[in-house]
Amino acid sequence: MNTRAGHIAVVGRPNVGKSTLINHLIGQKIAITSKKPQTTRHALLGIHTTGENQIIFVDTPGIHQSREKAINRHMNRTAWQSMDYVDLILQVSEAGRWNDEDARIAKALAAGDKPVIQVPNKIDRLRDKTVLLKELEHIQSLGNWQAIIPVSAQQRQNLDTLERALIPFLPEQPWLYPEDHITTAGMRFMAAEIIREKIFRYLHQEIPYALGVIIDQYQEDERLVEIDATIMVERDSQKGIVIGKGGQTLRLIGQRAREELEGLLEKKVMLRNHVKTKENWRDNDAIIHSMGHGSGTEDA
Repeated sequence: MNTRAGHIAVVGRPNVGKSTLINHLIGQKIAITSKKPQTTRHALLGIHTTGENQIIFVDTPGIHQSREKAINRHMNRTAWQSMDYVDLILQVSEAGRWNDEDARIAKALAAGDKPVIQVPNKIDRLRDKTVLLKELEHIQSLGNWQAIIPVSAQQRQNLDTLERALIPFLPEQPWLYPEDHITTAGMRFMAAEIIREKIFRYLHQEIPYALGVIIDQYQEDERLVEIDATIMVERDSQKGIVIGKGGQTLRLIGQRAREELEGLLEKKVMLRNHVKTKENWRDNDAIIHSMGHGSGTEDA
């Protein structure tokens, strides 16, 4: 049997649906999603093994021009560095909303030596399909694309076509991971991401991007997993929002995170969340590093 295996980076500006696309291509949730841009802060590997092929998707943080904070610089650098070792790049954009940021990314990718497929996402939201046709003509002129494949990740439209287009770019080689693996992320990382997702989900627009999660303790035995987590915010007013009246919001976040973790781990989970104010923590490299981001402060 001639097996194939390769890495495919999924890149684009924030909030175009990169993580949702990977989750639906894999058929299982491995990356957190929310309506907030910059939800993804790390390069996360999602492994999809089907037939003779193993596709290792690299979910990257949204590439954006703002570099005011150290965490933004880390996210940009993580996104660009993740492309160094891949066999193919998917640039995801939002159908009908191509902008200067998309064009800037497309230009940078065109200057590189990796093959690129353009993936306009969220086509289900376009009522006037002629808008998409005009946009595709414009996009076609901006790069030497291997293909342009419009999809709706959420509605699973055209994902089979996209997946088939990826296979020729995978090198013929043995699989790089066991067949039953879906991600390389450790459970400490997954726990922090799940907690962060629940905060975004239940607080919606009330909390800006100025929060992060650190797992202080993760202990596991045959029947129980104990997790201590610190939710970092930049102002006491944000701390009050996360905790909520009488601790109600924090309890809801903890309950929903615990339920998802128990389903993932198939064990009882004892989750203790604490909220800590640390002004300008997003400019603190030590804190950013403790969350799993790379060290260093150079720009991307």
